[in-house]
Amino acid sequence: MTTSATSGTGPADPAGPTENSLRRALKRARDGVALDVSEAAVLLQARGEHLDALTASAARVRDAGLEAAGRPGVITYSKSVFVPLTRLCRDKCHYCTFVTVPGKLRRAGHGMFMSPDEVLDIARKGAALGCKEALITLGDKPEDRWPEAREWLDAHGYDDTIAYVRAISVRILEETGLLPHLNPGVMSWTDFQRLKPVAPSMGMMLETTATRLWSEPGGPHHGSPDKEPAVRLRVLEDAGRSSVPFTSGLLIGIGETYEERAESLFALRKVSRAYHGIQELIIQNFRAKPDTAMRGMPDAELDELVATVAVARHIMGPSACLQAPPNLVDAEYERLIGAGIDDWGGVSPLTIDHVNPERPWPQIEELAAKSRAVGFELRERLCVYPEFVRRGEPWLDPRLRPHVAALADPATGLALPDAPVVGRPWQEPDEAFTASGRTDLHTAIDTEGRTSDRREDFDEVYGDWAALREAAAPGMAPERIDTDVRAALATAADDPTRLTDEEALALLHADGPALDALCEVADDVRKSAVGDDVTYIVTRNINFTNVCYTGCRFCAFAQRRTDADAYTLSLDQVADRAEQAWEVGAVEVCMQGGIHPDLPGTAYFDIARAVKARVPGMHVHAFSPMEVVNGATRTGMSIREWLSAAKEAGLDSVPGTAAEILDDEVRWILTKGKLPAATWIEVIETAHELGLRSSSTMMYGHVDQPRHWLGHLRTLAGIQQRTGGFTEFVTLPFIHTNAPVYLAGIARPGPTVRDNRAVTAMARLLLHPHIPNIQTSWVKLGTEGAAEMLRSGANDLGGTLMEETISRMAGSSYGSYKSVKDLIAVADAAGRPAKPRTTLYGPVPEERQRAARDSDGHLPQLLPVLD
Repeated sequence: MTTSATSGTGPADPAGPTENSLRRALKRARDGVALDVSEAAVLLQARGEHLDALTASAARVRDAGLEAAGRPGVITYSKSVFVPLTRLCRDKCHYCTFVTVPGKLRRAGHGMFMSPDEVLDIARKGAALGCKEALITLGDKPEDRWPEAREWLDAHGYDDTIAYVRAISVRILEETGLLPHLNPGVMSWTDFQRLKPVAPSMGMMLETTATRLWSEPGGPHHGSPDKEPAVRLRVLEDAGRSSVPFTSGLLIGIGETYEERAESLFALRKVSRAYHGIQELIIQNFRAKPDTAMRGMPDAELDELVATVAVARHIMGPSACLQAPPNLVDAEYERLIGAGIDDWGGVSPLTIDHVNPERPWPQIEELAAKSRAVGFELRERLCVYPEFVRRGEPWLDPRLRPHVAALADPATGLALPDAPVVGRPWQEPDEAFTASGRTDLHTAIDTEGRTSDRREDFDEVYGDWAALREAAAPGMAPERIDTDVRAALATAADDPTRLTDEEALALLHADGPALDALCEVADDVRKSAVGDDVTYIVTRNINFTNVCYTGCRFCAFAQRRTDADAYTLSLDQVADRAEQAWEVGAVEVCMQGGIHPDLPGTAYFDIARAVKARVPGMHVHAFSPMEVVNGATRTGMSIREWLSAAKEAGLDSVPGTAAEILDDEVRWILTKGKLPAATWIEVIETAHELGLRSSSTMMYGHVDQPRHWLGHLRTLAGIQQRTGGFTEFVTLPFIHTNAPVYLAGIARPGPTVRDNRAVTAMARLLLHPHIPNIQTSWVKLGTEGAAEMLRSGANDLGGTLMEETISRMAGSSYGSYKSVKDLIAVADAAGRPAKPRTTLYGPVPEERQRAARDSDGHLPQLLPVLD
């Protein structure tokens, strides 16, 4: 099968696809057989009767999708205003007339950014005309290139462009009622968390996956850091991980080959299937513009556009929403409808298309008439597509729900054409800490268990399981290790700080007598570093809510607010539990919860204050890095500002949970929406710099391999050398029983005993002498397992806990608490003395020790421990 190596805008390849290859590909498309890249590239070159056949089958696919969606014969559009927030950009795309330079803006009498008054003037006029979308478009990170942009942001009190986008979005919502659709270019995972509460939808064109068009001099994207295809694909994935309804698409005719165009479509399909978050795909045809480097490039022909739309429809399937901008064709609307589009995009009765200023929008009445002529009814939608309006959480932030609900038809998710577009308050949800749901779960989990082994939305909330199996496969492959284990053991015994990565990896694979020898070496290092005492802490876990929509695939704790096992504690209940713990000798409460969409970013401060107000002497060890980022992004504060405020409210230290494995290759299989490894590190290092110490953790035994453990431990050692802020390292064996990633057949059934011994021993060696305390988890390993880890390099048993819901929900069978006597017994089983400690591994006051002895460190109403 041969295909053209050029795009349709370049010189035609006289060979082109053969007649037979076209007919075969058309038959496969017509029969609904999945196409591959080479077949798609052939179909992109269909012309004449072949193109007619291709579009006819694409239209049938589209019609089936509209029927299934409950809107047969409907083509949609969004009534919008176009807000060019800034035309400065750090990129240099060779076809762009949107971007300009500071000097030109000054000469035209414009600021570096549109002022809030200018933005709101456009938005108010749009609202008066019945517009419902404010399309906010701007250049990528202009402050990184232009000092004038940086100066403007500084003068107006914004840390960066994203901060201004967030602030102006809130004002648009509150003062005009329009819904912001944000196109700020390349965004980080953290940027999505910052912007999701203020915009129902966002977007960024992929344009192409052809790296050469970015990397090679003379290419349309050369010199533009934000146009690297890998970077843009990462943005699409982060949008999906963050549950942001996202618009993307292709720009065709900029020099890509047909194969490259087909590969771009398949890349978009892969992201769409993995996260179910691409709400629409735009197929945009290149139009050459004067005063650009590509002014001599021919426009993409209409047949190119029609063929690409039809192929996109076949690749993306019936449920995809496809758009082609109506102002970029010369009234040939019926051909685009015939090719399989179901949307016309944003159309403004007020503003021009600032990206294509020479191409005016069609009148909405004209668009309706043209659509009606080929049997379609034109209906208005919102910037967020109907499917996502109906999905609700986690795709729509609670603070946006009233704004969207005021403009949406609840039956269809489309726009209510005559809905009044008026400003509404943008605010945190009311009554965040009203007790609700199964608030006795901390005790009932041991007697009644969980209601079911999985959430009702199991098949949707975590993404595409088939795509995950494919992604997980490389990490599950066994590794061949050739390094001499005996030599590695000799190095470890002599000086573990001299272990090379190769030697460390060999030891992580050790088994049999070699594993026994490794554990002996680690135990010797433990004895010389911290002595024989087995430390423990009298503490209480308080999980203040299990409502969470992050989509961690290893977590069986998280519930939707409507699930039978969902609960949220009131502030009084949190304080009551802290006070009860104090009465029986606790020196610490460890508080973590789900990422509840209704909890304001300041809720964490309220929790800390509530505990400190009730029990001033209690150490508040709380809020994982994921919760820190959630709090910071919801409040609009930086991570440093938020942690400083939390410390002021009573936070004393931070749990180093949410780390799992600090390797994004593994993290993005384990979790849909949790923070990336780099952000975890940023939170932890910032906390340490502010004097908030933390634990460190690793969850292992799922889709990981020893090489990932090594990288994780090396990362932690590096952080500790820079900050000195870790108090201990905690091994967290994966509990598989009710974990979604295991139920879906992807993860292993937890680590083996060999894995547990090797991880504990190597944690002792690789973290020596930087992190002296290695903690084992009785919750996950039980009494005998914990005792074995104390003989393999561990020196700490963690805490009494008093309640433990997270591991028990996952299927741990070792109960929810240990008494002080129980913990002493574990140390006895390892042949070592036990000693109480504080969170920071200091001595426990005698008064606290006496209270713990009198109560045995557990609440009188707790039930007997399960063994």
